[in-house]
Amino acid sequence: SSLLLMSGVVVTVGLCRRLARRRLRSRPLLFAFLVEMFSTFQICACTNELSLLGDVEPKPHTALTLTYGFTVLHGLSLAGSTCNPCGTLQPMWGGGTSLRMGGLKIAAQFVAAVLGRAFMHFIWSLEMAEPHLGALSQGCSSPMQTREMQAFCIELLFSVFFQLAVLQAESVNPKYRVHLIALLVTMLVYAGGNLTGAIFNPALAFSLHADCFYDKFLSYSLVYWIAPCLGKFLILYVF
Repeated sequence: SSLLLMSGVVVTVGLCRRLARRRLRSRPLLFAFLVEMFSTFQICACTNELSLLGDVEPKPHTALTLTYGFTVLHGLSLAGSTCNPCGTLQPMWGGGTSLRMGGLKIAAQFVAAVLGRAFMHFIWSLEMAEPHLGALSQGCSSPMQTREMQAFCIELLFSVFFQLAVLQAESVNPKYRVHLIALLVTMLVYAGGNLTGAIFNPALAFSLHADCFYDKFLSYSLVYWIAPCLGKFLILYVF
């Protein structure tokens, strides 16, 4: 049921992106906003569902396999979208994207984070699958299982590794690049998922753990917003 749900989200988002390309090419700002919103919605909705499958046996093989598979699927189906505020900062820093366009895309990403969370909570409330039972009663299921400073350093380091890999993989054939990026994401999730969740995406972190941001905003904004952005700026400064 979870796989069918996530596949349905991917197909629906693909249709929405195609419709936006056909209808809104003459309105670039609205087109950019909607495409980025649809794409980020897909990642947030699917990752919310994947977060419920972490305890499916055999552990952690099932969760890691699904992480790899859906990362490849996102890479193939969401070409041209960053779906990550940190990734949007790069063209803004280099002058390739205006401040207005960059701010619009970041706004779209956080709107999609909220919509993705609300949509998945609605689906979970229907309790159509076993993993959905009791999912809404968890509240702040904190991914931070270590000290705040250590969590900050882990998310910062993972963000640096991820952004560096994305830059270095730009010259690789797109058919192979998505697999390299997916392999890196899976390795990072395996290495640090039990400590911080290995998210390194501010919009996705908010979609997954909004309740935790409400309860401990300063701690979670430091670890899941500031650390990934700082990692991105370090890469931009060095390269």
